[in-house]
Amino acid sequence: RCPVCDTMGLQLPILLLLLCCVSGLPFYNGFYYSNRPNGRNLDNGYSKGIFNGLKLVVETPEETLFSHRGANVTLPCRYHYEPALASPRPVRIKWWKLSENGVPEQDVLVAIGLRQRTFGDYRGRVRLRQDRAREVSLEIWDLRLEDYGRYRCEVIDGLEDESGLVELELRGVVFPYQHPQGRYKFNFHEAQQACEEQDAVVASFEQLFRAWEEGLDWCNAGWLQDASVQYPVTQARRPCGGLGLAPGVRSYGPRHRRLHRYDVFCFAVALRGQVYYLEHPEKLTLAEAREACWEDGAQIAKVGQLFAAWKFSGLDRCDAGWLADGSARYPVAHPRSNCGALEPGVRSFGFPDPHSRKYGVYCYR
Repeated sequence: RCPVCDTMGLQLPILLLLLCCVSGLPFYNGFYYSNRPNGRNLDNGYSKGIFNGLKLVVETPEETLFSHRGANVTLPCRYHYEPALASPRPVRIKWWKLSENGVPEQDVLVAIGLRQRTFGDYRGRVRLRQDRAREVSLEIWDLRLEDYGRYRCEVIDGLEDESGLVELELRGVVFPYQHPQGRYKFNFHEAQQACEEQDAVVASFEQLFRAWEEGLDWCNAGWLQDASVQYPVTQARRPCGGLGLAPGVRSYGPRHRRLHRYDVFCFAVALRGQVYYLEHPEKLTLAEAREACWEDGAQIAKVGQLFAAWKFSGLDRCDAGWLADGSARYPVAHPRSNCGALEPGVRSFGFPDPHSRKYGVYCYR
């Protein structure tokens, strides 16, 4: 047995551990980052006091940006120095989406000079826009339903870094959704699945609050994205919290995600396709309705698609039609006599017998 070898065997892991902690060595995240600009020593071309009296400022818009699914959008971000510098400095850029409602934060893009790397579902859909000096805006193509949220733009100059926040919201519509078997049947996870099946997501509190400001009034409590349960009331009344409470968004607070059961508020965004009522010589069963849409080169519409078509395309039809979930509904953009209530909305006949031949069908393509 070799005592020298044993000693070296112990020293090697210790040496490697010390090396990983030595200041000045780069760390790796798809790019090599060094705490020396361009890998040079601060005493060779850059003075140690370079940031004494110099401030790095990152500028992003304060207002929320609105767009729609399938669109291309630019999240603005610029930086500058105070006082201004005459010559450019090398910087590193990082964009990421912040964690919200239990969803972990997501890296979107990192860049050094002309090199860029994108991550996850953003691969092939984002790039850094640098049309002007010190512009580091993020371009996102083909927006998806899950892209809305808060994004952070970080600029790193040596050991200094500053960041700004950009909030992206998709134009959409909030609608209450109930289980086919009746009121208060979804736990939180089932509510998420129910919204996804209707081409929507569970609404956030901000989205529900905005819908309430626009007139949404619904007396059944429903899940929201943060696993709280709330409902919007524009007109106080006895069976809806009582006459003594002011209008507003009423809250039950956070509920148990598996044990408690409620309805759900879903959020659907503007469509890329078209929802239409299929002109057919006779009324259809649910199975016949699905087949009729397929024969017309389309598919039976989902609830979220019907709400989006009503909200953003002004779909107006006084004929009830089957939808993919087995419900029968119709959209009214211009209220009139013999067409339901006297305010715009999507009327519902609930979930009729699927073998009933009382309804037409709404298709989507």
